[in-house]
Order: sequence, then structure tokens, then C-alpha cells
Amino acid sequence: MQRIEVDEKGYYGEFGGAYIPEMLNRNIEELKSRYLEIMNDASFKAEFQLLLKDYVGRPSPLYYAERLSAQYHTNIYLKREDLNHTGAHKINNALGQVLLAERLGKKKIIAETGAGQHGVATATACALKGLECIVYMGEVDIARQAPNVARMKMLGAEVIPAMSGSKTLKDATNEALRHWINNPSDTHYVIGSVVGPHPFPDMVTRFQSIISEEIRWQLKEKTGSELPTHVLACVGGGSNAAGAFYHFLNEREVNLVAVEAAGLGVDTGSTAATTRLGKVGVLHASKSLVMQTDDGQVIEPHSISAGLDYPGIGPMHAYLFDSGRATYLHATDDESLKAAYNLTKIEGIIPALESAHALAVLEKMNLTKKDVVVVCLSGRGDKDMETYIQRMHKFI
Repeated sequence: MQRIEVDEKGYYGEFGGAYIPEMLNRNIEELKSRYLEIMNDASFKAEFQLLLKDYVGRPSPLYYAERLSAQYHTNIYLKREDLNHTGAHKINNALGQVLLAERLGKKKIIAETGAGQHGVATATACALKGLECIVYMGEVDIARQAPNVARMKMLGAEVIPAMSGSKTLKDATNEALRHWINNPSDTHYVIGSVVGPHPFPDMVTRFQSIISEEIRWQLKEKTGSELPTHVLACVGGGSNAAGAFYHFLNEREVNLVAVEAAGLGVDTGSTAATTRLGKVGVLHASKSLVMQTDDGQVIEPHSISAGLDYPGIGPMHAYLFDSGRATYLHATDDESLKAAYNLTKIEGIIPALESAHALAVLEKMNLTKKDVVVVCLSGRGDKDMETYIQRMHKFI
């Protein structure tokens, strides 16, 4: 069986590449030629690992959820990325890219954000390193993620609203790319997911792969085996899933399960279920699956979770879906809310709405008492409390 890995041009099968304007060619070529060299440099690795340990708080725990396991008659472990500094997996990549940007001599950092966690993580890393930070965020997301906007500003970042389109993550990414095109020499764009032109999908995956690296040795300590039967994670662009899957990609006995946002339902027109509705196209400078009309216009997505409100999927995920290596399921807004309230009541953990999508499909799977299921709990629910409060009467 052929190993799953990106090729030298940034493709996973037919998906990936770098469909960029000429103004960005120098930046992308510089990244392509140097990112692996920098990431493999001993001094870079030492600084990154020390910060992951002493600043981020890694390793994040692998927690056996006893009551949740009993509920589904199986064995469920939660990979607690919600316990990282800043409250999500996003800090792994943001910190790594800011350290890399330093070594490239960049003085300014830009980022896009949906749920706000990547924006907070990038602003945090920039505050740590004394770098200027601008974060683009959709106007709709600014309203529904107000606590994270306040955190970014407190950390010294400038938050610029994206006013076009659906005023969510896609549009914030568009604005960030435009900024980078106009400021190529002194600025690094910290993309928050496994999307964008090569080498970003591979680079972000590698920074997030610490998740599956830890899962393997933590599971060995707890069960005697490094390999679970299933790994579950939510997917918008797909960085937490890419990180949770990475060290299991070529372990064919491990079932990889990604969960997209169905929104109000996959057939309602208000959804973000890309693998169900998407077609091959180019979005944000890479070839992948994209929700689009017959004439190639991007269809506006919908999800109650700002971090999954994206009309595409990372090229590695498109390949995993197309090849059948991973299974892509979906959960509606209400199914995810129900799963979030359930985890809170029986395990005392309030998950991010994004993570709740992964939890929501547990009842749709035919799990046995012998299965070992790892769910990547990608973030904590502090940022979503306003939404939870508004919907509480339906579920409690």
C-alpha cells in the first residue's frame, strides 16, 4: 500500500498545489525552500519543544471518559487540546509559525480567524515574541465570538473585520491573502488551518502532528497498544483532524473519522458539509473540494460553530476522503449542541462547539466494547457560552 504523504509540489494525489498570484511567488518559494530546513534545525526544535512544554502546557492529557464510555458501551479517550494555553489546538501551529517567521526575518504577522481561537493563539505568540500582529475576522464572527475579540485586542493585536460575502471565515481568509499580496517583503501570513497554497497545508499538519505523536505513547501507557481502533475529530479546514490523524495515516487498522458541520442539514442550503456537496475546485490558492455552483461560484456555508463555517476542506482531507482512507461524517447544529450539553453533564467538560461535532457522531457509529476510540477535543467552550446560553432551554 502506497504511503500517504505530500509530494514535492504540494499535492496529495490530485489535491493541493499553489495557485498563487505572481506577487506572492517570492514568499511561497522562500517558504517552500526553507520550511523543512528550519523545522528540522536543532535550535528551532529545541526552542519549539521547550515552549510547547513550559508555555503551552504540553503534553495535553489523554483522558479516559468513564461515564461517556459507559453511555456508548465502548472505550472513549478524550485528547484534551482544550487544556492548552489559549484553550485550543491552534497554539501548536501559531507558535511554530511565528518562530519560523522570526527565522525568515519577518517583522509583521497577519492571520485569519473564524471562531477566534487561531487569532488568539497568533496574537499570543506575537505578544511573546514582540511582533506586530493583524488579525482578519468576519464581521459576523466578531459579533458571535466577542470574548475572543477582546482577548486579541488585549494581547496587542489589531482586529480588522471582513465585510464581504458571508462575513465569516472564508472572507477573513480572502482579506488576509490580499494583505499579504500587498505586503510581501516584511510580513508572514500565519494560516490557521491545513488550507492555502503549498507549503501551508503540510507545514500546519506537521506543527499539529504533536497531537497524534502524543496520543500514540499516551495510549501505549494506558492500554499497552499505541494504536486505537478509531480517531475522531471535527473538520472545517481540518487542522486538528490533520494533527490527530498524522501519525496514524499509514496504520491501516486505525479508522480515521472526520466530522463536518451539517448546519441545519446537508440538503437545506445552510450547511458546511463539503465532502457531501463539494466539487473539485480551487479555493484560497489550493486545489481541493469546494462547495460551489456549476459556474464555480463559492456557495456560502453555514454552521453554528464559527470554526467550521468554511466552504472547503484542506487538500489532505480531500485526498483522504477521495481515496477512502478516512470516513467523513457530519453533524447538525442541534446534534452538536446536544452532544455538548451531554459531555458537560456527564464528564464536567464544556467543549467548544467545533469539538462537539465530533462527539455528536458517537451515537451514529457501531462501536463495540472492544473498541478504543480517541476523540480530539480541539477546544474549550468558554468562547461559545453566549450560544450555549441562548439554546439552553432546548436541551436542559
